Amino acid sequence: MMRRPVSSWAWSSSYIAWNSLCSPGWVNLCRAEIKVRKWRVKNALGALGQWQLEVGEPVLSGAGSLGSELIKESNANPIFMRKDTKTSFQWRIRNLPYPKDVYSVSVAQKERCVIVRTTNKKYYKKFSIPDLDRHQLPLDDSALSFAHANCTLIISYQKPKEVMAAESELQKELKKVKTAHSSDGDCKTQ
Repeated sequence: MMRRPVSSWAWSSSYIAWNSLCSPGWVNLCRAEIKVRKWRVKNALGALGQWQLEVGEPVLSGAGSLGSELIKESNANPIFMRKDTKTSFQWRIRNLPYPKDVYSVSVAQKERCVIVRTTNKKYYKKFSIPDLDRHQLPLDDSALSFAHANCTLIISYQKPKEVMAAESELQKELKKVKTAHSSDGDCKTQ
């Protein structure tokens, strides 16, 4: 079920298109934040592939044709999601109960990714930062930080000036978009 946008929200069906990529998303025009960003790439024959979630919370699917009452994924498994702020890229990994000193978060320059691992070898995750790849920017160790609270590991990477400039340009373009149920698009309810 797709929700309709409310006053300060705009659904952009395709606000970014590079080569054969398509990126729709929910955008809060007042706060200048992206809630969901998905990518879909054309294959060699021109058919569109599966959606790849880049920003937002993953939709937990059922067990397929067996039904949710027979086989169900454990709700104690770690859940990885990205939620950006104005000044940083942010990833959240829920259901990680270990104390902060168990975690190690580092940048792998050769592989152009961030690596999260625990000293007790219970969790390991590698992920890239697609925004930096699109702008062909290097990864910087000093821009990376992390915190742990309420069984959630929060990893932050400060956005470079080039990315922030590109996002402000995108926000200027999105301000021109008419929002649903709104005539002028200003945000009086903030």
